Amino acid sequence: MKLLWLDLNSSYAHSSLALPALHAQVAARKDISWIKVSATINENPGMVAGEIYKHCPDIIAATCWLFNHEALMHILCRIKALKPECMIILGGPEFLGENKRFLMKNDFVECVFRGEGEENFPMWLNCHNDKEKWKDIPGLCYIDSNGEYHDNGIARVADFSSLEYPEKSELFNWEKPFVQLETTRGCFNTCAFCVSGGEKPVRNLPLETIRERIKIIHGHGIRNIRVLDRTFNYNTRHAKGLLSLFREYPDMNFHLEIHPALLSEELKNELTTMPKGLLHLEAGIQSLREIVLTTSKRAGKLQDALEGLKFLCSLENMETHADLIAGFPHYHLQEIFEDVRTLASFNAGEIQLESLKLLPGTEMRRRAEELGIKYSPLPPYEVLETNDISSDELQTARLLSRLLDGFYNAKAWQKLTRKLIVDKDDFLNIFLRHLTDIGVIDQPMGLERRGIIIYRFCKQYYPEYTLDATQAWIEAGMSLKKEPAEMIRTKHVTPPDSWEVIFGKYNEQMRLCKLSTGSDDSHIWYAFNQDEQGGIPVFKAITY
Repeated sequence: MKLLWLDLNSSYAHSSLALPALHAQVAARKDISWIKVSATINENPGMVAGEIYKHCPDIIAATCWLFNHEALMHILCRIKALKPECMIILGGPEFLGENKRFLMKNDFVECVFRGEGEENFPMWLNCHNDKEKWKDIPGLCYIDSNGEYHDNGIARVADFSSLEYPEKSELFNWEKPFVQLETTRGCFNTCAFCVSGGEKPVRNLPLETIRERIKIIHGHGIRNIRVLDRTFNYNTRHAKGLLSLFREYPDMNFHLEIHPALLSEELKNELTTMPKGLLHLEAGIQSLREIVLTTSKRAGKLQDALEGLKFLCSLENMETHADLIAGFPHYHLQEIFEDVRTLASFNAGEIQLESLKLLPGTEMRRRAEELGIKYSPLPPYEVLETNDISSDELQTARLLSRLLDGFYNAKAWQKLTRKLIVDKDDFLNIFLRHLTDIGVIDQPMGLERRGIIIYRFCKQYYPEYTLDATQAWIEAGMSLKKEPAEMIRTKHVTPPDSWEVIFGKYNEQMRLCKLSTGSDDSHIWYAFNQDEQGGIPVFKAITY
């Protein structure tokens, strides 16, 4: 039997963990020949289908999720037309809800798996040619030969720690810049908008198992791990054990999702002492409004979340990104703008503003009409309007997200953008309108172009910040011949005695740039290596 896995992702930087996780459970079987075809959603579906057809598979399996759903269907329907005897089976988060309509519409799909597949997938392989036995497979949804729909509920792996590691599979992809790692499965939280809101109970892997898996990952030269735990700090003891384990790998970086409202003092102390650069934190704050969090059933008190987030953002040994979601019931546009300002004042490393998607299987999707939410029935199921935010206002929130990504989340312009957000109540509104008026808000822009745009904006609207814009331009290593450097005077001189060195050494071939900071003749000196195009900062600025 020849089984082909279609690994369809949004980009080649990503790779599904489902393939090695499932393959590892049946790798010893000699009656199955595994083939993998990798592609992205941006490739021509006909070309991908043609590549699959060449292998003449008996079974095609794939994971279906939010952003590959449409492209996946285009590919698979072509394959079924070319090879009608081939069985197509699917799993993934797109099938956590009601699946009858999907199977009726896409009759080329034999069945779909709901929930965790490591146990029920091998069961299905044992009886894939006998539909009478499918009724005993947990989580399987299918239409029988009489046209009757069968729904076997949701599958949960009873003993998570007994599963074979995905990293042991020969199909594990070691060529990506990062890998994903589960140390727990399930979520204690009850968020109405999340597919994990009903995943109970939470199951932990033993620390020794996690240690062995990290050792394997490290041995393959991978230095970035994204820990998939929904709430890393739901259990302080488990979290502390993991942090201690991570310390054993100082040359790695671990990306964690953390709930700021659930930070114990014990865990705060542990985080404070972690090596610099070892952790990257994602803080799911979602909203800074009590009624929004209550309606979405997110655990934790708002005040605790604010205090926890402020603590995390104050840590100099790691960076914390904060997430907001537009489209929740009771969440108004002006409140989103205000929450962005609050997060900027906390010094968040990045601010991610996303639109709410009503995902299959979530409580909020089931209650959409009751909550006054209108959403797209097609992937990615984005909220289009609520009783509290109009369609136009949601588009404004989307454009605000573009502004944040282009300027606040760009290290070169972050300091300046943060200062403007915090100092000026109207900055975000005015700058967003400015970017829209000049027609660039939805365009891809290089770092230099963004620097010129914010410099010109400051000159026009906030002239007292023009100097800050010039300083940001210089520190980003941009060309001293471009417009934002028009205030600069350069000359060859000996630098002051007390420089704080970032890298390199000063020599007479370097150019010193003098930037006047006011009428009192105070100024800032920068040193640049003239051999580098555009000038690269070599010393930290000194004001005197």
